[in-house]
Amino acid sequence: MSPEPSLRDRFKLGLDAPICLTWELTYACNLACVHCLSSSGRRDPRELSTAEAKRIIDEMVEMQIFYVNIGGGEPMVRTDFFELLEYATEKNVGVKFSTNGTRITADNAEYLAGLGYLDIQISLDGADATTNDHVRGEGSYAAALAAMEHLMAAKFGEFKISVVVTRHNAAQLDAFQALADHYGAQLRLTRLRPSGRGVDVWDELHPTAQQQRDLYTWLLDHPQTLTGDSFFHLNALGDPIDGLNLCGAGRVVCLIDPIGDVYACPFVIHDEFLAGNVRNEGGFAAVWRESELFRELREPGSAGACTSCGSYDACQGGCMAAKFFTGLPLDGPDPECVLGHGEAALKAQKVAIIPRPLGDHSKPVRVSVASH
Repeated sequence: MSPEPSLRDRFKLGLDAPICLTWELTYACNLACVHCLSSSGRRDPRELSTAEAKRIIDEMVEMQIFYVNIGGGEPMVRTDFFELLEYATEKNVGVKFSTNGTRITADNAEYLAGLGYLDIQISLDGADATTNDHVRGEGSYAAALAAMEHLMAAKFGEFKISVVVTRHNAAQLDAFQALADHYGAQLRLTRLRPSGRGVDVWDELHPTAQQQRDLYTWLLDHPQTLTGDSFFHLNALGDPIDGLNLCGAGRVVCLIDPIGDVYACPFVIHDEFLAGNVRNEGGFAAVWRESELFRELREPGSAGACTSCGSYDACQGGCMAAKFFTGLPLDGPDPECVLGHGEAALKAQKVAIIPRPLGDHSKPVRVSVASH
């Protein structure tokens, strides 16, 4: 009798519904973060209506998707944000939404604290204003801390502080943890990908090889820190970091964008990874279960250039988006491979045109929080 496949192997083949569904409600945003994965800023006039958004929530109930990650843009700028939040939570669909915090007033914090099935992530990319505001815009650090103060005063509970690890803040992990402890929050670290506007700042912002090793050690020492499986490429250094540790694109994760397009993951907004649209017949369920792209992603793949590496089982070849938007083949090494294979591949690559993310919703000029 053949052995039962592992949980990770079963996930590689895809599930009837995603474990992690990310839904960007709008491309509108009152900030202009330099690494924004969706190049947000301006609202797209084709944005899903309130009624269409509610139909997606109804599908989540039918598919038994128990929670959804809502983002943007800044989701709270949608005038129907609270209406959609209530609609989802009343149907027992848990909501985790990411926000820059600028719209979390004292009154809004009180309201949010009264809802069930709700989690909030406040984005922060520096443990001090100078580091954070270099990436997220002037005044954004003060606005994020004000939001945390309001949530703490409203007794919301354990919200999340979500940090994209960069070259500039990689030495501030202890300070981020102290900040989370102060607010009774949980720290969540995610990886910088060369997606959206991040393509243009990746060379400047992505952590150095030594910072990657230091981050790995820090994560092993802080197992309570959430990572969303962002750093499984670090597993080649030794002991695995807690998590599923694989690329779940099209298998256990996907993205619905503000106009209803469905992509394999939030970090690959590009035609090559577009699986369909929720406005088409069959809705989201048909895209998830019948998309040719998703079927291909769920097929066993070749390790390609990583086949000869003894660490492949540990790191699974790294992040698909990081490879794609740096011009590396999907079956090649991760550009931040901790064994140096990615760096060598980048130096040797002969790609004439490196792919660019689809669509740019950026505003013409960078926006200051202080002006809002």
